[in-house]
Amino acid sequence: MLRTILNRSYPSNDPWGLQASIDALESTHRAKNSSPAIPLLRKAYRIAEQMHRGQNRKSGEPYITHPIAVSQILADIGLDTTTLAAALLHDTVEDTSYTLQRLRDDFGNEVALLVDGVTKLDKVYFGDAAEAETFRKLIVTAGRDVRVMTIKLADRLHNMRTIGAKSRPSQIRIAEATRDVLIPLADRLGLYVIKRELEDIVLSTVDPDVYSEIDDYLKNNATRESQVNKAVSKLRSEMRASKIPTQILDRPRHHYSVYREMAVNPRRGPQDPPRVVLVINGPLTDCYAALGAVHRLWRPIPGRFKDFIATPKFNLYQSLHTSVIGPGDVPMDVLIRTKQMHQTAEVGIAAHLDAEQSDSDHPTQELKWLDRLLDWQRDAIEPGRFLESLRCDLADEQILVFTTNGGQHILPVSATPVDLAYCYGPSGGDRLIGAYVNGVLAPLSTPLMEGDLIETITAESHSGYPGPSREWLLSAKTPQAQLLISQWFAGYRGPDATESASHIGGQRTLVDGIEAGKQAVDAALRRRDRGLASTEPLLRLARDLAFPDLDTLYLAVYEAKVDASELIDQLIAAVDCKPEPNAQT
Repeated sequence: MLRTILNRSYPSNDPWGLQASIDALESTHRAKNSSPAIPLLRKAYRIAEQMHRGQNRKSGEPYITHPIAVSQILADIGLDTTTLAAALLHDTVEDTSYTLQRLRDDFGNEVALLVDGVTKLDKVYFGDAAEAETFRKLIVTAGRDVRVMTIKLADRLHNMRTIGAKSRPSQIRIAEATRDVLIPLADRLGLYVIKRELEDIVLSTVDPDVYSEIDDYLKNNATRESQVNKAVSKLRSEMRASKIPTQILDRPRHHYSVYREMAVNPRRGPQDPPRVVLVINGPLTDCYAALGAVHRLWRPIPGRFKDFIATPKFNLYQSLHTSVIGPGDVPMDVLIRTKQMHQTAEVGIAAHLDAEQSDSDHPTQELKWLDRLLDWQRDAIEPGRFLESLRCDLADEQILVFTTNGGQHILPVSATPVDLAYCYGPSGGDRLIGAYVNGVLAPLSTPLMEGDLIETITAESHSGYPGPSREWLLSAKTPQAQLLISQWFAGYRGPDATESASHIGGQRTLVDGIEAGKQAVDAALRRRDRGLASTEPLLRLARDLAFPDLDTLYLAVYEAKVDASELIDQLIAAVDCKPEPNAQT
């Protein structure tokens, strides 16, 4: 019987089981999405398979297996059809002759935006800046549609699952880049289901011996299973007596979580004490009732309670955390949350993404960290400095601090009042002269702690700008503060610095340069009373001139390597010689 099923799923003319994979993708999407657009999904697969036909991965598999796997990862966490279609097509513009304009014509602006956002910039033309500017492009696109980051993370997850096909140096390089940038991004989006797997694969790649040690421990930890079973039995009885409908889940630590604890206590070896999640089928007030029931059962450990329902994390995570002395006098962690909170705890922003939402309701408005990234990335002129600052800003450890006017800010661990002041831009930071921390006047270099209440003191605008101290650069932790302080000493002034930062000193980022080049080309077209409804003719001309794509051509125009007027003369001559159906005269 099993052989019959396998033969049906993987027919002889489909040795890699592509049709079975697409059937599974459609099935998952239907189960997770209330309004799946299956024809759009099939169209995206058909074009992706056609464009990637003949291409293979290093493992020998047809290349199309990669975009299918990426789309399946996103379907598993419940993303919409538009995102899945973009995932199927995400490498076509980069790796095949399928152009962005053709993709836009076939699938519309929404899919095109997502695919363009994850398309890498060409290393031949952008050199060492390509990696940094590709990440900058990703972040800028995420400011318009955060789903682009979910595609990037799913893309990296599948690449990490198949990293064994790479050379050892490539494995280390990719694993380190994943650890420094992609895993923190997954954390920022609350995509813990992706984050945990990425962390484990990175650990197994970078330190396989430690990973094996932890793996052996987790597979053979029978004591923990017994402790959890006793705790669950008591909790179930208590929740029933309290009339709180509750699902109780065991939540063992994954490999990297155990590794992180080992790093703090290296002499103890691997440890995975009991940890359970109470998923409450009721209002959030029942979470606090359940907390009381847990504390009636077992003595809470002082200082270990956290209320992430009243003050959600920066990635929308909500839960009550408490630690108790459980059965057998063994410390045990208990997490309490509603069903909706539990969904968010697993897939983060994906639980809130809805294609029917209006812009005003879009969940990205809650991602203050993304606003901060978008602000300071415009100030980071040098690509190398941008990538370094990005790694810093995405540092794992963050704290939540409060201001006396009721504001909340997420900052890196050990951030100072200087960092907080520059959250309000140069007009707040440059005029900083003092700060109260928890009601006490404190040095501006004071490291802030979780939950601190801060009041910054700034000079009155009419008294001028006293300006920052160079010593602030030694204690400031956020890229935004460091960049704006550096701008001050580079001679840039003014309360509107953040609005003008993209062209400080006449400089631009590569992304700005591409946009400037495009505007120059459009202006040259208008001067000749011409226009293009499609970029296909311009793309063909770009390739005739040995540029791989339009971004590279626009940058060459901006850098004066190509004259916009001469370029348009060549374009008009080519179009007039061979009329294009999409060209407008």
